[in-house]
Amino acid sequence: MKPSLPLSKGIAYAIGQLGWSLVLGLVVNYLVYFYLPPEEARLPELIPAYYLFGFISIIGLITMGGRFIDAITDPWIATLSDRSTARRGRRISFMALGGLPMVAMMILIYTPPAGQPGAINVIWLAVTLFLFYLFYTIYVTPYFALIAELGHTPIERLNLSTYISLTFFLGTAIASQAPMLFPLFEASGFDRVASIRLTFALFGLFALICLYVPVLTIDEKKYSTGVPSTVPMLDSLRMTFRNRNFLPFALSDMVYFLALTILQTALIYYVTVLMRQQEQFYSLLFIVMAVVSFACYPAVNLIARKTGKKKMIVGAFIVFSVVFGLTSILGMPWVPLSLTAQGYLLAVLGGLPLAAFGILPNAILADIAEHDALKTGSHREGIYYGARTFMQKIGQMIAMLVFTSLLILGRDVGDDLGIRLSGLAAAIFCLGGLYLFTRYNEKQVLSETAEMKKEEEALRKV
Repeated sequence: MKPSLPLSKGIAYAIGQLGWSLVLGLVVNYLVYFYLPPEEARLPELIPAYYLFGFISIIGLITMGGRFIDAITDPWIATLSDRSTARRGRRISFMALGGLPMVAMMILIYTPPAGQPGAINVIWLAVTLFLFYLFYTIYVTPYFALIAELGHTPIERLNLSTYISLTFFLGTAIASQAPMLFPLFEASGFDRVASIRLTFALFGLFALICLYVPVLTIDEKKYSTGVPSTVPMLDSLRMTFRNRNFLPFALSDMVYFLALTILQTALIYYVTVLMRQQEQFYSLLFIVMAVVSFACYPAVNLIARKTGKKKMIVGAFIVFSVVFGLTSILGMPWVPLSLTAQGYLLAVLGGLPLAAFGILPNAILADIAEHDALKTGSHREGIYYGARTFMQKIGQMIAMLVFTSLLILGRDVGDDLGIRLSGLAAAIFCLGGLYLFTRYNEKQVLSETAEMKKEEEALRKV
């Protein structure tokens, strides 16, 4: 039996997620805003405002294409990781390869060669974004697979999921504070664009340090229960998607990330256009959301142990549907709350379900992967997380297409229909995710896993 992961190593593992969630937050939250800004942003447009078929924007195609490249490389990287026999471990070796270039590509995304719209910026964004997502996959897919291998019991996996949920939200929250630094650099004499680039470079350096903490401190072979798989990629994928519990989980997860990506991308528009506040208010709302979510983490962990993870995810879907729907009425004159009060209400309500979604899905998937490994004898944890992230990124790809297309209908103060419709679209998608998740049979997975473990233990004693 492999020793349980000490708390110090669990924290080191979670710090890696702080790094990549910070980098991802800088891309997801600001890319569209940087290249296709509202008038209030005081930024130049860097991408031509052309629309294919009258509704598909160039930046929508690029971001959708980036996520598509990201999605199709997930199963490939996952399989390579599952089959790896690297000396340092089949997951850590990939993480060591992906961290540095991921941060470098994030910085390059925000340094296009031309200061005005043009083909050269389109090509630059497409190439740097595609490479960013490739190296992101190389780090993140093996990283997630470690949950099922470093956590030897459902409780250990739930605890690891709690740790990385905390650091994921912390990384995202740090990314949300970038607008707080823009004015500081501007006050020092830098222009608006240079201030944004310096902020992102500074955050990128911090993220880089975090990314390599688990790489340098965790002995994967000492703690991991994983064994290299011999199953080819396509066969492994077929086996994964034929799992009757994985498929509804993955589909609901895809729809959740579709809705969440719309919210993440649209939030700075909600603040600056619908609520007519400065960008710094966006940073403040993220802090409120983080505090509320963090406060709920202990309760989520404890309640999930008693009632199961499925019930909490169902409740979180319902609350999120309400939150997304409320974004469509922000700033309306008949709403009986001030603009800032509306923002705080949105942040508080949003923080509640984020706690559940931050912790529980990773633990649920680890349960499914362990159940499959015991049932089939093949340890394919990587492909399960690769297939999950493939589905997530399909959802994110659709979200970027939907949101950037809706912006055609209005993205400025007084002309904001597109931004308002984005909230309604996210609410509808969230309700679809709720229905799909109800098809996951948590009781079957956990009971059969416990029974197979008992049989395995009995065989060892014979």
